[in-house]
Amino acid sequence: MTGFGRGVHVADGVRVGVEIRSVNRKQAEVQTRLAAELEPLESRVREEVLREVSRGRVEVRVDLDLPANALALQLNRPLAEAYARELGSLAKDLQLEGAVTLDALLRCPGVLRPGSTVADAEAFWPAIEAAVRSALQEFNATRDREGGALERDLVERIGALRSASARVRDRAPEVQKRYREGLLQRIHAAGLEGVQADDERLLKELVLFADRSDISEELARLESHFVQFEDCRRSRDPVGRKLDFLAQEIHREVNTIGSKSNDAQIAVEVVGLKTELERFREQVQNVE
Repeated sequence: MTGFGRGVHVADGVRVGVEIRSVNRKQAEVQTRLAAELEPLESRVREEVLREVSRGRVEVRVDLDLPANALALQLNRPLAEAYARELGSLAKDLQLEGAVTLDALLRCPGVLRPGSTVADAEAFWPAIEAAVRSALQEFNATRDREGGALERDLVERIGALRSASARVRDRAPEVQKRYREGLLQRIHAAGLEGVQADDERLLKELVLFADRSDISEELARLESHFVQFEDCRRSRDPVGRKLDFLAQEIHREVNTIGSKSNDAQIAVEVVGLKTELERFREQVQNVE
């Protein structure tokens, strides 16, 4: 489900801005973009988001603005001197020309370190947590609005499926009656005499056909699936995966009805059921 939220928290001159946006995806995936000094907090940011999100590809951006005194750098002089000695010795051993430059030393790991405020990433967590929660609140509000529209659409789809299923149920008894009449007509057209409507052989053929074409169980299971959809509507938990599975089960029953029925009108209804179900399945992919 798509969504967007922005949150800001300011305390002691530190400003944290968080943006959260998502696009549809079957599984939950969280990608973060944090300033380098905040990287130790990446897993905690992800955990906060995953408490609210069970499906979708979510991007989280965290911006950090610090007061000037927090940006001071500290020089590790002993380490720089050690680098200079070792690099000078290496240049001499390799007979390389030129002295070790200040620029080269400043590029060595650990020579320049951020100020103490920046170095302690944990100190920023309360502000980041507050900004993330604020962003999630707006993020969830936008998803709730989209969810309402999705729910109305899915209810309409299920209503169409239910109506088509009811028409199939009403038509099913006519199939056996028409088969019986057609069988008698073929027998008479073939010139077979002495075969009556209550003939044992004819009745046996009708029983076999009725058994092969019986779709009462499939229709009952379809109705059960429609009831499960209503249960999902009332649930406050994520139901996207459950609805996805429900769509697969409905598709299975519709396929079986199509293969069993020997009737043109039911075949037309099956095509309509599959078409509406495909629209339902597409929308279900957007549901968390």
